[in-house]
Amino acid sequence: MSYLVLARKYRPRNFSEMVGQEHVVQALSNALTQQRLHHAYLFTGTRGVGKTTVSRILAKSLNCQGEDGQGGITATPCGVCQACRDIDAGRFVDYTELDAASNRGVDEVQGLLEQAVYKPVQGRFKVFMIDEVHMLTNTAFNAMLKTLEEPPEYLKFVLATTDPQKVPVTVLSRCLQFNLRPMAPETVLEHLTRVLAQEGVPAEPQALRLLARAARGSMRDALSLTDQAIAFGSGQLQEAGVRQMLGSVDRSYVFRLIEALANGDGRTVVETSDALRMHGLSAASTLEEMSAVLQRMAVFQAVPRMADAVDATDPEAAEIARLAGTMPADETQLLYSICLHGRQELGLAPDEYAALTMALLRLLAFKPAGDGGTPLAEKKTLKSPAPERPEGEIVARPQVGQPAAPPSSPAPASGAPHDNDDAMTSAAAGYSAEASLPGPRHSTSEAPSGSSHPTPDRAAAAPGMAQTPTQAPAAPRSDAPSGHPSAPAVRLPVRSPADLQSPRPATQPPAAPEGAPADFVAIPVRVAPEPGMRLQPVAAPGALPPSARYTPTEEGDHWHATVMQLVAAEAINALVRELALQSQLVARDADHWLLRVERESLNQPTARERLRAALEAAGFARQITVEIGAVIDSPARRNAHAAAERQRRAQEIVENDPYVQALVRDFGARIVPGSIKPA
Repeated sequence: MSYLVLARKYRPRNFSEMVGQEHVVQALSNALTQQRLHHAYLFTGTRGVGKTTVSRILAKSLNCQGEDGQGGITATPCGVCQACRDIDAGRFVDYTELDAASNRGVDEVQGLLEQAVYKPVQGRFKVFMIDEVHMLTNTAFNAMLKTLEEPPEYLKFVLATTDPQKVPVTVLSRCLQFNLRPMAPETVLEHLTRVLAQEGVPAEPQALRLLARAARGSMRDALSLTDQAIAFGSGQLQEAGVRQMLGSVDRSYVFRLIEALANGDGRTVVETSDALRMHGLSAASTLEEMSAVLQRMAVFQAVPRMADAVDATDPEAAEIARLAGTMPADETQLLYSICLHGRQELGLAPDEYAALTMALLRLLAFKPAGDGGTPLAEKKTLKSPAPERPEGEIVARPQVGQPAAPPSSPAPASGAPHDNDDAMTSAAAGYSAEASLPGPRHSTSEAPSGSSHPTPDRAAAAPGMAQTPTQAPAAPRSDAPSGHPSAPAVRLPVRSPADLQSPRPATQPPAAPEGAPADFVAIPVRVAPEPGMRLQPVAAPGALPPSARYTPTEEGDHWHATVMQLVAAEAINALVRELALQSQLVARDADHWLLRVERESLNQPTARERLRAALEAAGFARQITVEIGAVIDSPARRNAHAAAERQRRAQEIVENDPYVQALVRDFGARIVPGSIKPA
């Protein structure tokens, strides 16, 4: 006798043997019991979930004659009457199966419908079962619409498809639709255990778990793989043999990778990836297994009680529960996303193992500093750094059409920013600003070297300018005073406090020094300044922004010093550092500190635990409590207040400088808003 494969040998014969489709079984059983029968049924679902099996059981339920030959429509066909045995054997004359994949034309459908005019020969009902109905042509669908809508009372249609989206809505509206779902691995595992027990085949539980996961919800695939595994293992199922047959990755590699990533051990990650390459294990399978493990880890982290009640028969459950405690929940979610997207990148890389290594190392690149990862740069810029300026000078900007800078002056680097951001630097106070002078209606070049008196039309150079005649081309400024669209900025020295006691008048500039180059260019200024021009400060002195206002508290000084110590030592970073800076120390004792923050988003369990660990490592509190409430004194507010005070003092020094006031009064200069920066 020829061997019958497990998928056919253990095909369910009645509804009680169906597994994983309880919702369909219940609906059909109730309909058969109450005699509420529809004339057309549509079963949808992926391969191997029982669409054809349900159709045959339904046909037996409609035509069962009972063991004594007196039975009627029932939800529990006997399986021994002539009708039941003929349907199981595929020779019942009133049950017709049409494969629409190979009989998809209108002629085949019309040939089937021609049989509808004849009453059943043996059974109670004629049953037309059309498998893969979505493969029919539009003409074939249209040919069967009328009969499908109003069939004879003895005719039942059963349609099955794996792609219901391709079935016309005109057909869907005429059918009672049931969706057969993919089966859970636990359901497949339980069924395989029963089948192998009946077959007398010894099997390791872990080997059956591998087969159940590899089936991907299809019972037929699970039984077919089991047949293959029995042949591969010479009549027995062992985990090593099944894993080798499936080509799946041993989860010990997966556990090793996840633990190395949790500890920030990049060397172990690379070595494990090389071991996978040497053993020829699939990179895609590795990422797939990691995704499955990370999903269970995320569940254990979200519901800790599930980790305490793991299945004792599953040796991997305890290991997964242990790993769930070693990796923060946010990193688990990030690694899960990296593994999912990394599978799509395997085909793009020249080597799939290199792509696997890059996908795994990506988590280390995003890990915060102190957790084994590379610290991220706080801010990046594509802007080239501005050339250094000599201290005590203001940038000089010539008008359009002026001669270029002398050869001795360094040219700005390609791609460097314009001089709009150059600043006037005070050697005495350490503050910088930018002054802008309105341009003349016309300008002339410098007189030849040795001339002791400048021409009336020529703008005089400010003191000290003869030694540094550096100029750089710049676009006309949009913030120039009214009537002077191309007002240039002048590089002039800001004097030291000793010079401030005896300022020189800005209206008497010295002549050009002897030995000056022939192409020395004078800086154009307006000869007739407008009287009454005043400085335009960035902000009113003494006015602090709301973020810089705070009310000192009893614990504020201690908390500010503690946080600054942790930040300087790089013990906290990212969200943990933000939590510390934005919080207020309300109360403290030897081992317990009470903090308060205003935003709930900062009070995350992971950030709170890392801040506690940093405080404990630095010799402070062993336990902290974070509450939500109004904050009036925090390190961030104190830092903002100190920065605002430095800005205010810088503005006062620049605005009260007599030389700056002389520039404003005599040349119509003004301070560019926002250009005063504390050193």
